[in-house]
Amino acid sequence: MHDKAARKPLPVAMIVFDGVALFEMAVASDVFGTDITPADGGPLYRLSICGPSPAVMTESHFKMEVPNSLDIVSSAHTIVVPPGMFPGHEVPGAVLDSLRRARAEGKRILSLCSGAFVLAAAGLLDGHTATTHWSECAELARMYPRVRVDPRVLYVDEGNLLTSAGSAASLDLCLHVVQRDYGTEIAARIARDLVVPLHRPGGQAQYIETPMPSPAEPDLFGDTLAWMREHLQEPVTVSDLAERAAMSPRTFARRFLASTGTTPLQWILAERIRLAQRLLETTGLPVDAIAHQSGFGTADNLRKHFGRTVRTTPQSYRRAFQAPASLQPAIT
Repeated sequence: MHDKAARKPLPVAMIVFDGVALFEMAVASDVFGTDITPADGGPLYRLSICGPSPAVMTESHFKMEVPNSLDIVSSAHTIVVPPGMFPGHEVPGAVLDSLRRARAEGKRILSLCSGAFVLAAAGLLDGHTATTHWSECAELARMYPRVRVDPRVLYVDEGNLLTSAGSAASLDLCLHVVQRDYGTEIAARIARDLVVPLHRPGGQAQYIETPMPSPAEPDLFGDTLAWMREHLQEPVTVSDLAERAAMSPRTFARRFLASTGTTPLQWILAERIRLAQRLLETTGLPVDAIAHQSGFGTADNLRKHFGRTVRTTPQSYRRAFQAPASLQPAIT
């Protein structure tokens, strides 16, 4: 067990230039500039705003001072690139050079919304899968044919290269990064502080058509979702859930997909994985007990699904995150 001095906040550099979008910039500032702390009381991140000039004109047409030059990128662990005014907006060469150096040094780089165009302009996305706002995916693919553009997902995590879809998906990606660094419990605390759900899975659809229920009728569908979260340890089928929601299995599955962007079984699996992560982080329960409480039944079944989703074993995850305050997260 390391003492408090052994852990330093992860330095995050957010690059801004003329036309920077304020929403995504605010999202990154809220998440990586959070006042929430782990057990040792120290900050999770040290956020610095930087750019190629001492002031920028935002997309909202007011001037904003930039406190740091791009030199600070060299000492950052993570670089955040918010979107500019519009796709194809001219990116300063100094920004592209800085990103290329950061990539060569193995730093973690994430783009928010159409910030993916900046990464693509620097050549960082060549040969990689990436996403951006659904309305701009076709343009990204046209301008940069060497990039595999996936318009169906909220964000793409390729280890040290991460891209998000539009606006709200930027928050999903930032919380995903916190969860990677410090575990589910800390990410959940930040999400609660921001009054948002912990996260939506990256593979969820960008655009989800959500039918509006009639105000006069009881929301049996919503009640069923709440029941599912409280009974993850119980074996359930789509037929069981449809019956509880007073729908046919086909209607329930269709409405579930339209409302959540995923299937009932995929949703349950993701919720069970998150519950197992939380139990591994916050309790000393043996893996067998966690498998039972999270609905996987056996430790072998938990290990199989955990490995596929989290890409590690439950025990390795516990060692990495049960006491994250004492550890300096590594770039993976």
